[in-house]
Amino acid sequence: MLKRGMLALALAVSVPAGAQQQEQVDLDMVSRIRQEAFHRSQVMATFSHLTETIGPRLTNSPAMAQANAWTRSRFTDWGLTNVHDEAFADFGRGWEFSNASVEMLGERVLPLHALPKAWTPGTNGPVEGELVQVKIDKLADLDRYRGKLRGKVLLLGDARAYKRASEANSHRHDATSLEGLQAFTVPRDAADDRAKRVKEYSERQALARAVNTFFVEEGALAAISISGWDNGIIRVAGGGSRKAGEPVGIPELAMIAEHFNPLVRALEQKQPVRLRVDVAARFTDDTDQPGHNTLAEIRGSSRPDEVVMLGAHLDSWHTGTGAADNAAGVAVMMEAMRILKAVGAKPRRTIRVALWSGEEQGLIGSQAYVARHFAHFPEPTDPAQLALPASLREPTGALVKTRDYDRFVAYFNMDNGSGRFRGIYAQENLAAVPVFEAWLKPFHDVGATTVATRNTGSTDHISFDRVGLPGFQFIQDRLDYFSNVHHSHLDTWDHAEPEDLKQAAAIVASFVYNAAMREQRFPRKAEPQP
Repeated sequence: MLKRGMLALALAVSVPAGAQQQEQVDLDMVSRIRQEAFHRSQVMATFSHLTETIGPRLTNSPAMAQANAWTRSRFTDWGLTNVHDEAFADFGRGWEFSNASVEMLGERVLPLHALPKAWTPGTNGPVEGELVQVKIDKLADLDRYRGKLRGKVLLLGDARAYKRASEANSHRHDATSLEGLQAFTVPRDAADDRAKRVKEYSERQALARAVNTFFVEEGALAAISISGWDNGIIRVAGGGSRKAGEPVGIPELAMIAEHFNPLVRALEQKQPVRLRVDVAARFTDDTDQPGHNTLAEIRGSSRPDEVVMLGAHLDSWHTGTGAADNAAGVAVMMEAMRILKAVGAKPRRTIRVALWSGEEQGLIGSQAYVARHFAHFPEPTDPAQLALPASLREPTGALVKTRDYDRFVAYFNMDNGSGRFRGIYAQENLAAVPVFEAWLKPFHDVGATTVATRNTGSTDHISFDRVGLPGFQFIQDRLDYFSNVHHSHLDTWDHAEPEDLKQAAAIVASFVYNAAMREQRFPRKAEPQP
């Protein structure tokens, strides 16, 4: 007993005085937030309008412009201030499609399920042609097909063997999986990885431009590739080019594996196959246009120049309705702002919501916003470096900070589907762990209990974290996000869970309120060095 007592005393003495201060949480406000979120929610009304009235929201498409306008109107109706769109550099042209069909002709007419890749041209009415298989892995492969593709429909690549699922189609965290998130993996040296990724990216881009040009010059009618997933799911993103003046190629579609594979087998057996393809798609601009983020805020009462941010990306891919990716996140962040206004919150610091655009093309909207308002690394002068995504560029110098860099508090993001919050990733910010543990405690009864020290990536909080600002993403139940809906035509309303979105909105509203009311500066990691 004496030894244990001495150990406890030693630990207490060794802990810095600031760390012994218990994090203050206004439980009265948290209770009001919960009441509003759980009993008077409007999150599903917002989610439904985004998905089933507006629909998919490809960046710079007419539907995206409609979403920007509608979200601004809701923020204004709720009494938020400084509601506006903020443009970022020329993103490219808008694009949309209204119909697509592929039919196998001959003795047995068969509809084949396929949808177009974004930023590829339409067919300008139905076209018919013989199907030929084309395999192009490197620039030298083009020569094998020169003079052989005119008037043909191209089947790109090989068949893929069906792989049966080895786990449940939908997944929720349990005690074991949440415990597993507590393990931290020490990262490897990234220098070699970056060089490899730059080489692969550059070669992939060069091949895509060459193929787009080649197919047009050769007079091919359309191209079809296999969906990345089985079970009748069309998983599709972009093709062609969104940039004016760059080659966009021919109409290109992704087809379900179960229809693609029989076409390959027929060609391997020397059976003639003829297809009719009809794609109604169009570019909505003749020149590159800026993208737009939508922002609004609740002005702080005593420290208005200090800012807490929350956000989600408003853009989506084009074949589903952008429900889990990411109308769910947008609806939750909008609902959090509505809740704070409804309960009469008077935060000390300004709380600002951002609905990003261009996330699906590389976090473009959030990166531009962070660079303009908070910090950025110097732009490279080498054209080859400028052509790379920001994440692949070589460091160019010390971080360039604006005056608002030190006034920034924290950013909270949602973009892992529509599943329930189970906690938050601390992004290796160890000093934030006890803060988050205190903020989560009032939500243990609805399943949010875990603070993981590890990083998570691939979405807009990285734009903040990359320049040394606290940016965080929540731990979520993945449901069927990575088995059915992510970037697929099944990303629709029916795959969401209303109760999960209500829970998430309550937690977000509480987190940003706590951050806005905190006495001390929110802890930060060391500033990134070039």
